[in-house]
Amino acid sequence: MPEHTAQTARRDYSLTGPEAARAAEKGLVSASWYQSPISRKRMKELMQRRDGPALLDTAIWVSALVATAAGGVWFWGSWACVPFFIVYGVLYGTASNPRWHETGHGTAFKTRWMNDVLYQVACFMCIFEPHVWRWSHARHHTDTIVVGRDPEIVEPRPPSPWMMFLSLFNLPLAWKTFSGVARHAVGRMSAQEQDFIPESEWPKVFRAAQIWVGLYAVLIGTALYLHSWLPLMLVGLPSIYGAWLGYIFGLTQHVGLAEDVLDHRSNCRTIYMNRVLRFIYMNMNYHLEHHMYPMVPYHALAQLHEEIRGDCPPPYANLFEAYQEIIPTLWKQRSDPTYFVQRPIRSQAEPAANAPTHAQAAVS
Repeated sequence: MPEHTAQTARRDYSLTGPEAARAAEKGLVSASWYQSPISRKRMKELMQRRDGPALLDTAIWVSALVATAAGGVWFWGSWACVPFFIVYGVLYGTASNPRWHETGHGTAFKTRWMNDVLYQVACFMCIFEPHVWRWSHARHHTDTIVVGRDPEIVEPRPPSPWMMFLSLFNLPLAWKTFSGVARHAVGRMSAQEQDFIPESEWPKVFRAAQIWVGLYAVLIGTALYLHSWLPLMLVGLPSIYGAWLGYIFGLTQHVGLAEDVLDHRSNCRTIYMNRVLRFIYMNMNYHLEHHMYPMVPYHALAQLHEEIRGDCPPPYANLFEAYQEIIPTLWKQRSDPTYFVQRPIRSQAEPAANAPTHAQAAVS
């Protein structure tokens, strides 16, 4: 894509500014999105919900959390605890994020209460207020990367290197979340939240915030009583020191791609990953497929990918290949916020021979 005249003023990404009105004027609000063709019979098969895959994944995840936490506690006070807490942090601060996400869609488990329980736990772990983010994410899917409408645009243009560095440690999110918790605990909503959260849901937001305040009071009180950082290393701080991989994943979803379009092939990336990363990320590396058909459970996204890949841009072979595109794009956007990557969109009639298969995909 050719360079444009340099512009350094950041666009208005608020949900109450002029960009919100502009999005409506352009016909981008709650509009119809392109979907790659797939037979109704096959889609019905892919949309089948099951408890088994998520029960197994959750059991493995919880077992790994317990094992690494136990190692960290056992070796607490020596350098031997560090590798345990590094792994524990990723399992806590990163792996909780896609579990919040999938249970929030209600597709991880077939049984509703299982989705609801894991959703609440995962939200607490990745410091997402449960009722706020349920509605925020619904808007994200309705108006994906539509400026003035989508509350979940990760990196506004032009990007801020300093904010991106802080985001590796989840600090901007932590500040936003706990500011919101403090506000909601006393019964107040921001103007932006009022834009996407129905008023009937506000009492749930307030009640959840009050519960969070109580939980953190107990946690901090326990740490003070024991004169030890250990309780906070197990609950709370992993949301900070273990979030770095989640941010690396998150940047690949949409950053550097087109804004204000109605085709997920232009604003989402699919990236091949190895089994360990797919387990941590719950197959959200198939992000284009997830946005195009969000009611397909995470365990069926690889199958959906194979069904529609001929109608979609080539997937990235691994994280490294994706970042070879993302980093230069972010650099260019610092001086030219209008710059973005135009993904090649081929028709189903064209061959997909250049797209790597799962076997060919390099290990990230």
